[in-house]
Amino acid sequence: MVNFLETHAFSVFITLAVFFFAQKIYLRFRYFWLNPVMLSIIFLILYLKVTGIPYKTYFEGGRIISFFLGPSVVALGVPLYLQLEEIKKRGTSILVSILVGSVSGIVSAAGLALILGGSREVIVSIAPKSVTTPIAMGISEKLGGIPSLTAAIVIATGVLGAVIGPAFLRLLGIKKGVAFGLAMGSASHGIGTARAIEEGEVEGAAGGLAICLNGVVTALLTPIFIKLFSL
Repeated sequence: MVNFLETHAFSVFITLAVFFFAQKIYLRFRYFWLNPVMLSIIFLILYLKVTGIPYKTYFEGGRIISFFLGPSVVALGVPLYLQLEEIKKRGTSILVSILVGSVSGIVSAAGLALILGGSREVIVSIAPKSVTTPIAMGISEKLGGIPSLTAAIVIATGVLGAVIGPAFLRLLGIKKGVAFGLAMGSASHGIGTARAIEEGEVEGAAGGLAICLNGVVTALLTPIFIKLFSL
């Protein structure tokens, strides 16, 4: 039985099954703290603890699912294409927003770590926290960070943004539209964009655009930040 639980096939099955039921729970109650990604992470952690299966063993199967992360980001180009005219109307505003969002994302994480005396490795690892996992890990690896730490921080950022982001934006008076999608996508990448899609096609398209642009801008600005502070 233990050997079966450690197979790649079962790792894929348990991951998909957990997310399926977590999504059912979220759609049933619609409470922000029942975010399906967060519920899935919590359950899978408990599952690994109870069964004693090493994370490395589990992830050998989970890697099959993570492979589709890249194609799923590319698939966000579909709503972007459908809302292209709406996006074009706000070209300059979008670029400025992404630039500000990227700088805020880097400084809020790396700047705070620097002030608190974090090591160079830690600062570099958390600097790209607001971009999608493959890009963030690439930035971290190239600059001498810890890719695994980066991945964990990125996922935590995405979940936190998806959970509290919409309520925070509504508190600021941002309830719908391009601004909502840009904020969710640039602050909490794919997970935030998935939440933005629930609000509408325009929000989803803006979130998808934010993932792409914020990834590029952050990749360009992070080395400058590191060099500027002589890290």
